[in-house]
Amino acid sequence: MLLAPSSLSAVALAVSLPIANTAFNAAMIVIGGVVFLVFAIVMGFFALKYGKLWIQAYMSVADVSAPSLIRMHFTKVNPNVIVQAKVMSAQAGLDIGRKAGISTRRLEAHYLAGGNVMNIIHAIIAAARAEIPLDFDQAAAIDLAGRDVLDAVQTSVYPKVIDCPDPTRSGKTTLSAITKNGIELRVRARVTVRTNLEQLIGGATEDTVIARVGEAIISSIGSAETHFKVLENPDMITRVVLDRGLDAQTAFEIVSIDIADIDVGENIGARLQSDQAEADTRVAQAQAESRRAEAVAQEQQMRAKVASNKSHLVLAEAEVPRAMAEAFRAGRISAPGSIGSE
Repeated sequence: MLLAPSSLSAVALAVSLPIANTAFNAAMIVIGGVVFLVFAIVMGFFALKYGKLWIQAYMSVADVSAPSLIRMHFTKVNPNVIVQAKVMSAQAGLDIGRKAGISTRRLEAHYLAGGNVMNIIHAIIAAARAEIPLDFDQAAAIDLAGRDVLDAVQTSVYPKVIDCPDPTRSGKTTLSAITKNGIELRVRARVTVRTNLEQLIGGATEDTVIARVGEAIISSIGSAETHFKVLENPDMITRVVLDRGLDAQTAFEIVSIDIADIDVGENIGARLQSDQAEADTRVAQAQAESRRAEAVAQEQQMRAKVASNKSHLVLAEAEVPRAMAEAFRAGRISAPGSIGSE
Protein backbone atom coordinates (compact mmCIF):
# COMPACT_ATOMS: atom_id res chain seq x y z
CA MET A 1 0.00 0.00 0.00
CA LEU A 2 1.48 3.29 -1.12
CA LEU A 3 1.32 6.47 1.06
CA ALA A 4 0.64 9.94 -0.26
CA PRO A 5 3.49 12.49 -0.22
CA SER A 6 1.76 14.50 2.53
CA SER A 7 1.59 11.42 4.73
CA LEU A 8 5.33 10.79 4.26
CA SER A 9 6.29 14.32 5.38
CA ALA A 10 4.11 14.02 8.49
CA VAL A 11 5.79 10.74 9.42
CA ALA A 12 9.28 12.29 8.94
CA LEU A 13 8.36 15.29 11.13
CA ALA A 14 7.02 13.00 13.85
CA VAL A 15 10.27 10.99 13.84
CA SER A 16 12.59 14.12 13.84
CA LEU A 17 10.94 15.87 16.83
CA PRO A 18 12.04 13.33 19.50
CA ILE A 19 15.54 13.32 18.03
CA ALA A 20 15.78 17.20 18.24
CA ASN A 21 14.46 17.24 21.82
CA THR A 22 17.01 14.62 22.81
CA ALA A 23 19.89 16.65 21.30
CA PHE A 24 18.71 19.88 23.03
CA ASN A 25 18.45 18.12 26.37
CA ALA A 26 21.91 16.65 25.93
CA ALA A 27 23.32 20.10 25.08
CA MET A 28 21.67 21.64 28.15
CA ILE A 29 23.05 18.86 30.32
CA VAL A 30 26.55 19.48 28.97
CA ILE A 31 26.27 23.26 29.52
CA GLY A 32 24.89 22.73 33.00
CA GLY A 33 27.68 20.32 33.78
CA VAL A 34 30.31 22.79 32.54
CA VAL A 35 28.78 25.63 34.57
CA PHE A 36 28.60 23.43 37.65
CA LEU A 37 32.18 22.31 37.12
CA VAL A 38 33.38 25.93 36.77
CA PHE A 39 31.38 26.95 39.85
CA ALA A 40 32.79 23.99 41.78
CA ILE A 41 36.33 24.90 40.72
CA VAL A 42 35.83 28.55 41.75
CA MET A 43 34.28 27.61 45.06
CA GLY A 44 37.01 25.04 45.62
CA PHE A 45 39.64 27.75 44.95
CA PHE A 46 38.07 30.13 47.47
CA ALA A 47 37.53 27.29 49.93
CA LEU A 48 41.19 26.34 49.76
CA LYS A 49 42.33 29.98 49.91
CA TYR A 50 40.02 31.34 52.62
CA GLY A 51 38.60 28.23 54.27
CA LYS A 52 41.07 28.41 57.15
CA LEU A 53 40.27 32.08 57.76
CA TRP A 54 36.53 31.42 57.73
CA ILE A 55 36.89 28.54 60.19
CA GLN A 56 39.03 30.76 62.45
CA ALA A 57 36.41 33.50 62.36
CA TYR A 58 33.58 31.05 62.88
CA MET A 59 35.22 29.37 65.85
CA SER A 60 35.98 32.80 67.38
CA VAL A 61 32.43 34.07 66.78
CA ALA A 62 33.92 36.95 64.82
CA ASP A 63 30.98 37.27 62.39
CA VAL A 64 32.92 37.10 59.10
CA SER A 65 30.89 35.47 56.34
CA ALA A 66 32.24 33.57 53.34
CA PRO A 67 30.78 36.12 50.86
CA SER A 68 32.66 38.84 52.76
CA LEU A 69 35.93 36.96 52.25
CA ILE A 70 35.20 36.58 48.54
CA ARG A 71 34.30 40.27 48.30
CA MET A 72 37.64 41.19 49.95
CA HIS A 73 39.44 39.20 47.26
CA PHE A 74 37.95 41.34 44.50
CA THR A 75 38.19 44.67 46.36
CA LYS A 76 41.91 44.16 47.09
CA VAL A 77 41.43 44.05 50.87
CA ASN A 78 43.74 41.86 52.90
CA PRO A 79 41.35 39.35 54.53
CA ASN A 80 44.00 38.20 57.02
CA VAL A 81 44.09 41.69 58.57
CA ILE A 82 40.30 42.00 58.70
CA VAL A 83 39.74 38.54 60.19
CA GLN A 84 42.50 39.04 62.76
CA ALA A 85 41.00 42.40 63.73
CA LYS A 86 37.52 40.92 64.08
CA VAL A 87 38.82 37.97 66.11
CA MET A 88 40.72 40.31 68.46
CA SER A 89 37.66 42.52 68.84
CA ALA A 90 35.39 39.58 69.57
CA GLN A 91 37.77 38.00 72.07
CA ALA A 92 38.24 41.38 73.80
CA GLY A 93 34.49 41.71 74.27
CA LEU A 94 34.05 44.70 71.99
CA ASP A 95 30.86 45.38 70.08
CA ILE A 96 31.22 43.79 66.63
CA GLY A 97 27.60 44.28 65.59
CA ARG A 98 26.92 45.05 61.96
CA LYS A 99 24.95 48.23 62.69
CA ALA A 100 26.82 50.16 65.38
CA GLY A 101 29.80 47.98 66.23
CA ILE A 102 33.12 47.14 64.64
CA SER A 103 31.65 45.47 61.57
CA THR A 104 33.48 43.86 58.68
CA ARG A 105 32.28 46.59 56.32
CA ARG A 106 33.68 49.36 58.53
CA LEU A 107 37.02 47.61 58.82
CA GLU A 108 37.17 47.18 55.04
CA ALA A 109 36.33 50.85 54.51
CA HIS A 110 39.08 51.94 56.90
CA TYR A 111 41.56 49.61 55.18
CA LEU A 112 40.68 50.96 51.74
CA ALA A 113 41.03 54.54 53.06
CA GLY A 114 44.66 53.80 53.89
CA GLY A 115 44.24 53.39 57.63
CA ASN A 116 46.08 51.06 59.97
CA VAL A 117 43.37 48.62 61.01
CA MET A 118 45.40 46.66 63.53
CA ASN A 119 46.69 49.83 65.17
CA ILE A 120 43.23 51.20 65.89
CA ILE A 121 42.00 47.81 67.15
CA HIS A 122 44.94 47.64 69.56
CA ALA A 123 44.18 51.22 70.63
CA ILE A 124 40.47 50.53 71.21
CA ILE A 125 41.25 47.40 73.24
CA ALA A 126 43.84 49.26 75.34
CA ALA A 127 41.40 52.14 75.90
CA ALA A 128 38.64 49.74 76.92
CA ARG A 129 40.93 48.03 79.43
CA ALA A 130 41.92 51.42 80.87
CA GLU A 131 38.28 52.60 80.88
CA ILE A 132 39.07 55.45 78.50
CA PRO A 133 36.17 56.35 76.19
CA LEU A 134 37.26 55.67 72.60
CA ASP A 135 34.93 54.40 69.88
CA PHE A 136 35.79 53.10 66.44
CA ASP A 137 34.86 56.27 64.55
CA GLN A 138 37.03 58.45 66.80
CA ALA A 139 39.97 56.06 66.57
CA ALA A 140 39.62 55.81 62.79
CA ALA A 141 39.48 59.60 62.45
CA ILE A 142 42.63 60.00 64.56
CA ASP A 143 44.41 57.34 62.53
CA LEU A 144 43.43 58.85 59.17
CA ALA A 145 44.53 62.29 60.42
CA GLY A 146 48.08 60.97 60.62
CA ARG A 147 48.30 60.59 64.40
CA ASP A 148 49.39 57.38 66.10
CA VAL A 149 46.22 56.50 67.99
CA LEU A 150 47.86 53.62 69.87
CA ASP A 151 50.66 55.89 71.08
CA ALA A 152 48.03 58.45 72.12
CA VAL A 153 46.18 55.86 74.21
CA GLN A 154 49.42 54.64 75.74
CA THR A 155 50.34 58.23 76.62
CA SER A 156 46.93 58.62 78.26
CA VAL A 157 47.55 55.56 80.39
CA TYR A 158 51.25 56.18 81.00
CA PRO A 159 52.02 59.94 80.91
CA LYS A 160 55.00 61.16 78.93
CA VAL A 161 57.74 63.47 80.19
CA ILE A 162 58.87 66.31 77.90
CA ASP A 163 62.03 68.32 78.45
CA CYS A 164 61.65 72.10 78.33
CA PRO A 165 63.55 73.17 76.35
CA ASP A 166 63.95 70.08 74.20
CA PRO A 167 67.58 69.85 72.98
CA THR A 168 66.53 67.80 69.97
CA ARG A 169 64.24 70.57 68.74
CA SER A 170 65.90 73.84 69.74
CA GLY A 171 69.49 72.78 70.38
CA LYS A 172 69.38 74.50 73.80
CA THR A 173 69.62 72.74 77.14
CA THR A 174 68.37 75.56 79.42
CA LEU A 175 66.02 78.52 79.41
CA SER A 176 67.57 81.92 80.15
CA ALA A 177 65.53 84.37 82.25
CA ILE A 178 66.44 87.56 84.14
CA THR A 179 65.00 88.68 87.47
CA LYS A 180 64.30 92.31 88.32
CA ASN A 181 67.68 92.74 90.02
CA GLY A 182 69.41 91.85 86.76
CA ILE A 183 70.65 88.33 87.59
CA GLU A 184 70.37 85.69 84.87
CA LEU A 185 68.91 82.31 85.84
CA ARG A 186 69.29 79.27 83.61
CA VAL A 187 66.41 76.86 84.13
CA ARG A 188 65.66 73.35 82.88
CA ALA A 189 62.14 72.01 83.43
CA ARG A 190 60.39 68.69 82.84
CA VAL A 191 56.73 68.66 81.82
CA THR A 192 54.60 65.56 82.41
CA VAL A 193 51.70 65.32 79.96
CA ARG A 194 49.07 62.82 78.96
CA THR A 195 47.04 62.69 75.78
CA ASN A 196 43.68 64.44 75.59
CA LEU A 197 41.87 62.19 73.11
CA GLU A 198 38.97 64.60 72.71
CA GLN A 199 41.28 67.30 71.35
CA LEU A 200 43.74 65.04 69.57
CA ILE A 201 42.25 66.02 66.21
CA GLY A 202 42.96 69.69 65.61
CA GLY A 203 44.82 70.18 68.90
CA ALA A 204 48.29 71.68 69.14
CA THR A 205 51.30 69.37 69.36
CA GLU A 206 54.22 69.01 71.77
CA ASP A 207 56.05 71.98 70.25
CA THR A 208 53.24 74.31 71.31
CA VAL A 209 53.22 72.92 74.85
CA ILE A 210 56.99 73.36 75.15
CA ALA A 211 56.81 76.91 73.79
CA ARG A 212 54.00 77.89 76.17
CA VAL A 213 55.71 76.40 79.21
CA GLY A 214 59.01 78.06 78.34
CA GLU A 215 57.33 81.43 77.87
CA ALA A 216 55.50 81.13 81.21
CA ILE A 217 58.68 80.16 83.08
CA ILE A 218 60.61 83.11 81.66
CA SER A 219 57.73 85.46 82.47
CA SER A 220 57.39 84.22 86.07
CA ILE A 221 61.13 84.54 86.69
CA GLY A 222 61.14 88.01 85.16
CA SER A 223 58.44 89.12 87.61
CA ALA A 224 60.51 88.01 90.64
CA GLU A 225 62.14 90.84 92.61
CA THR A 226 65.42 89.03 93.20
CA HIS A 227 66.98 85.78 92.12
CA PHE A 228 67.21 84.71 95.77
CA LYS A 229 63.43 84.30 95.94
CA VAL A 230 63.45 82.04 92.93
CA LEU A 231 66.31 79.96 94.28
CA GLU A 232 64.60 79.65 97.67
CA ASN A 233 61.19 78.67 96.25
CA PRO A 234 61.42 77.10 92.79
CA ASP A 235 57.84 75.86 93.15
CA MET A 236 56.64 79.46 92.80
CA ILE A 237 57.44 79.11 89.11
CA THR A 238 55.47 75.89 88.68
CA ARG A 239 52.45 77.24 90.55
CA VAL A 240 52.27 80.31 88.35
CA VAL A 241 52.73 78.25 85.19
CA LEU A 242 50.07 75.67 86.09
CA ASP A 243 47.54 78.36 86.94
CA ARG A 244 47.73 79.75 83.40
CA GLY A 245 46.05 76.78 81.75
CA LEU A 246 48.76 76.29 79.13
CA ASP A 247 47.23 73.04 77.83
CA ALA A 248 44.14 74.76 76.38
CA GLN A 249 43.45 73.81 72.75
CA THR A 250 46.28 71.29 72.75
CA ALA A 251 46.31 67.54 72.30
CA PHE A 252 47.77 67.08 75.77
CA GLU A 253 46.82 67.65 79.38
CA ILE A 254 49.61 68.92 81.61
CA VAL A 255 49.88 66.74 84.71
CA SER A 256 52.81 68.50 86.39
CA ILE A 257 55.72 70.85 85.76
CA ASP A 258 58.92 70.23 87.68
CA ILE A 259 62.03 72.41 87.81
CA ALA A 260 64.89 70.01 87.20
CA ASP A 261 67.76 72.46 87.52
CA ILE A 262 68.45 76.17 88.20
CA ASP A 263 71.84 77.77 87.66
CA VAL A 264 72.87 81.37 88.30
CA GLY A 265 74.29 82.96 85.18
CA GLU A 266 75.75 86.37 84.52
CA ASN A 267 74.90 89.64 86.23
CA ILE A 268 73.11 91.04 83.25
CA GLY A 269 72.07 94.20 85.14
CA ALA A 270 75.65 95.09 86.04
CA ARG A 271 76.82 94.36 82.54
CA LEU A 272 74.08 96.52 81.10
CA GLN A 273 74.97 99.33 83.52
CA SER A 274 78.64 99.00 82.55
CA ASP A 275 77.73 99.09 78.90
CA GLN A 276 75.50 102.10 79.54
CA ALA A 277 78.29 103.90 81.42
CA GLU A 278 80.71 103.18 78.61
CA ALA A 279 78.18 104.44 76.12
CA ASP A 280 77.63 107.59 78.20
CA THR A 281 81.42 108.10 78.34
CA ARG A 282 81.68 107.85 74.60
CA VAL A 283 78.83 110.32 74.21
CA ALA A 284 80.52 112.76 76.61
CA GLN A 285 83.82 112.36 74.78
CA ALA A 286 82.08 113.00 71.50
CA GLN A 287 80.40 116.10 72.90
CA ALA A 288 83.70 117.35 74.35
CA GLU A 289 85.42 116.74 71.05
CA SER A 290 82.63 118.64 69.35
CA ARG A 291 83.01 121.57 71.74
CA ARG A 292 86.82 121.51 71.28
CA ALA A 293 86.38 121.55 67.52
CA GLU A 294 83.99 124.48 67.85
CA ALA A 295 86.51 126.33 70.07
CA VAL A 296 89.30 125.71 67.57
CA ALA A 297 87.09 126.95 64.80
CA GLN A 298 86.18 130.03 66.78
CA GLU A 299 89.88 130.63 67.52
CA GLN A 300 90.66 130.47 63.85
CA GLN A 301 87.87 132.91 63.19
CA MET A 302 89.31 135.31 65.80
CA ARG A 303 92.77 135.00 64.25
CA ALA A 304 91.29 135.77 60.88
CA LYS A 305 89.60 138.85 62.33
CA VAL A 306 92.90 140.01 63.94
CA ALA A 307 94.69 139.59 60.62
CA SER A 308 91.91 141.50 58.90
CA ASN A 309 92.09 144.29 61.48
CA LYS A 310 95.88 144.49 61.09
CA SER A 311 95.51 144.89 57.36
CA HIS A 312 93.02 147.67 57.92
CA LEU A 313 95.51 149.29 60.36
CA VAL A 314 98.32 149.13 57.83
CA LEU A 315 96.08 150.69 55.22
CA ALA A 316 95.12 153.41 57.68
CA GLU A 317 98.75 154.05 58.57
CA ALA A 318 99.57 154.37 54.87
CA GLU A 319 96.96 157.07 54.53
CA VAL A 320 98.54 159.29 57.27
CA PRO A 321 101.57 160.59 55.23
CA ARG A 322 99.33 161.20 52.28
CA ALA A 323 96.94 163.19 54.38
CA MET A 324 99.79 165.23 55.89
CA ALA A 325 101.17 166.01 52.45
CA GLU A 326 97.76 167.13 51.29
CA ALA A 327 97.50 169.34 54.34
CA PHE A 328 100.91 170.94 53.71
CA ARG A 329 100.02 171.63 50.11
CA ALA A 330 96.75 173.11 51.08
CA GLY A 331 98.41 175.28 53.72
CA ARG A 332 96.39 173.84 56.52
CA ILE A 333 99.62 172.88 58.24
CA SER A 334 102.69 175.19 58.32
CA ALA A 335 106.25 174.40 59.13
CA PRO A 336 107.44 175.09 62.69
CA GLY A 337 110.08 177.63 61.58
CA SER A 338 107.63 179.76 59.72
CA ILE A 339 105.34 180.06 62.68
CA GLY A 340 108.16 181.34 64.89
CA SER A 341 109.30 184.05 62.39
CA GLU A 342 105.88 185.52 62.21
